[in-house]
Amino acid sequence: MAIADISTRPAEPTAAPVSTFGGLPAVYGEGMAELMEWVDEIAALTTPDRIHWIDGSRAENDALLREMVAEGKLIKLNPEWRPGSYLARSHPSDVARTEGRTFIASEKEEDAGPTNNWAAPDAIRATITPLFAGSMKGRTMYVVPFSMGAVGGPLSHIGVQITDSAYAVASIGIMTRVGSDVLGEIAQGAPWVKTVHSVGAPLAPGQEDVAWPCNDEKYIVHFPDTLEVWSYGSGYGGNAILAKKCFALRIASVIGRDEGWLAEHMLLIRVISPEGKAYHVAAAFPSACGKTNLAMLRPTIPGWRVETLGDDIAWLRPGEDGRLWAINPEAGFFGVAPGTGESTNVAAVETLWGNTIFTNVALRPDGDVWWEGLTDTPPAQLTDWEGNPWTPASGRPAAHPNSRFTVAAAQCPQIAPDWDAPEGVPLDAILFGGRRATNVPLVVEATDWTHGVFMGSNISSERTAAAEGTVGELRRDPFAMLPFCGYNMADYFGHWLKVGQKLRFDRAPRIFQVNWFRKGDDGRFLWPGFGDNARVIDWIIRRVEGSVGAVESAVGRLPRTSDLNLEGISVPEADLDELFSINTESWMRETQLTEEFYQTFDGKVPAALWAELAALRYRLQRV
Repeated sequence: MAIADISTRPAEPTAAPVSTFGGLPAVYGEGMAELMEWVDEIAALTTPDRIHWIDGSRAENDALLREMVAEGKLIKLNPEWRPGSYLARSHPSDVARTEGRTFIASEKEEDAGPTNNWAAPDAIRATITPLFAGSMKGRTMYVVPFSMGAVGGPLSHIGVQITDSAYAVASIGIMTRVGSDVLGEIAQGAPWVKTVHSVGAPLAPGQEDVAWPCNDEKYIVHFPDTLEVWSYGSGYGGNAILAKKCFALRIASVIGRDEGWLAEHMLLIRVISPEGKAYHVAAAFPSACGKTNLAMLRPTIPGWRVETLGDDIAWLRPGEDGRLWAINPEAGFFGVAPGTGESTNVAAVETLWGNTIFTNVALRPDGDVWWEGLTDTPPAQLTDWEGNPWTPASGRPAAHPNSRFTVAAAQCPQIAPDWDAPEGVPLDAILFGGRRATNVPLVVEATDWTHGVFMGSNISSERTAAAEGTVGELRRDPFAMLPFCGYNMADYFGHWLKVGQKLRFDRAPRIFQVNWFRKGDDGRFLWPGFGDNARVIDWIIRRVEGSVGAVESAVGRLPRTSDLNLEGISVPEADLDELFSINTESWMRETQLTEEFYQTFDGKVPAALWAELAALRYRLQRV
């Protein structure tokens, strides 16, 4: 059967069948009846020529990829250099998340909060429904059942995406668990999230398709009250792979609020000491703050190892044992290519040996790919991300700054053997970090859970380097969740506090803030970073163990520099002092910025966080 063969509904079975019929899954139950009714409803609206239920098989995926190559939508890379890999080139207008066209359609505007674009549900449905009407004409409508986390796992959740993009189908197949076993869960009554995606490019009879169909008009609408996502017009990244940011963060954060857990924009790693003891760390960093590098860290300290559990999203749930348990709900990495190289993240480069979909990177004459940062010296000749000839003298990037790779997590050479264990791992530490040239120390420990939530609520990066030692304009990104929280962020702060109350005080993960990016007055970074960040992790682990002390400061607990393992690197004493210096005047100005930020939430910021702000000011005044 060809990938595009139309599905037709089989007769109602009198017993559980063991085969498929016309592309429909041979899975029956009350949950399947609801799913089929929904699929029929979306098909009636979007009027596709064909319907294909994705079964997740290797043969099906291979057929899908071959079809995209034949249609000119993918370029097959040289199997000698990059086996099983492909290059996609998007339309130049469709290269990133469309945050300005992303909406939270909650019943009450206050539930979306000031950091989200709110839309009234009925009004936005009236706007987008006509756009979806007939939007899949001439195309195949794919039905993709997927699981975030191991199928049937205690921390997992299920979704179904309807899409007319084969590129999205192939990407979802890498990023999630797709297949008939997911339908089995739905048939047995497991709840599922509805996600609908169309590139918004219907085809008239005989009309030739383009390599990257999309529409200038774009919407991504989340309905948290009914657990739905509708995305129109874009074929790119998280706009099309709705299991990722849309479900795994925006919708999942709402589910987590209602069920008592947290959906977080966090990496997840296992740190193994020279003695062989394992610790689990989750970390939330905004973009361009070293998140992927930490997720695949290769320590420069002899004896220490890091195993990767996840690079982008973690779901955290209080356990009956009083600890906080975490899973990576994804099955793949959707990473930014530029800046990923052997000098910055060799593990990521090694992960991309094959079976990878690259998007908007450059193509080498030998059929391999390249992007800025992959090697120190660019090749002499390339084809850039738009398909034009490129040389180092071209004066423009060869790869788009937001070019991507999509690859299975299992290919990472340092992936943990149990990275997809259904029950997850118990957390020992949580890190928050931003890109700060001033003020924020290299590492500071929160005094307790509430203080840690206060730290997370104030994560920010400076828009410009403030080498003169003053606080520059700050780009706020609390918990690295500003674009991804599906409800009012002040309520989200409160939910973090509630989750902390469910944990045993002696088993809750310790919370730290880190900053690899502090600069001296001369503008240079004071800390070497990359693999040497393991030296900070080393101190954090020893704090968790209780084997080293700390120095109390106005902003939290700081390391004694003598307790940092600096063997093998040279960090001048003056730089170490600056890395942990607390400028009272500058920090007082920062507390004013925090107050102004909290005031944007119209009185909804929890009183406990206002109390933390007042306590910080009191401590600063006593310095």
